[in-house]
Amino acid sequence: MERAPQSLGELQPFNGAGIYALYYVGEAPIYAPIAEANLGGQWRWPIYVGKAVPSGARKAMSTGATGRWLFNRLREHAESVQAAENLRVEDFYCRYLVVEDIWIPLGESLLIAKFTPVWNRMLDGFGNHDPGSGRYNGLRPRWDVLHPGRSWAEKCRERPEPAELIASEIEAHLRTAPRPPQHPRILLEVPENPIIDSGEDE
Repeated sequence: MERAPQSLGELQPFNGAGIYALYYVGEAPIYAPIAEANLGGQWRWPIYVGKAVPSGARKAMSTGATGRWLFNRLREHAESVQAAENLRVEDFYCRYLVVEDIWIPLGESLLIAKFTPVWNRMLDGFGNHDPGSGRYNGLRPRWDVLHPGRSWAEKCRERPEPAELIASEIEAHLRTAPRPPQHPRILLEVPENPIIDSGEDE
């Protein structure tokens, strides 16, 4: 959170896996409270938080030290924004941190709990990938209903709720959601007298 945000569309390649936060500063009325919280160098309210884990992480065979997992994930997000008909990649910035594999899920969970980003909580589907040929029977993600443009999402089944309804839900949520404090710090609380298991029987 202490790093200066970088333009999402202008990132240079780097190695590693880790966590990240995306920020919006555009003029879309639906996201006006978020943009207001981020303008003027405040960067208080991410619109989305995510993680990038290395291949083999679930099998304890991580190669994250040499792969561009985090960079590739952010690049995918930039491409999704560019594909959307009503978003501009120039309006998005990001903070990211390369993290040891074991801490990545915890870091993502802490960020989501702290900031409740609207694209995590209210608008599922931004981080989805193309399900592939023969697997388009699922409903179109809510994110793609509100921000159409990704070609693979157009092949999915149409959702029952229209974009106007989704937009009204987002606007109502952002009107009442608490604003994150400026310069927030995320700390892990440790008990004053933690119990340490020495591995020896009493």
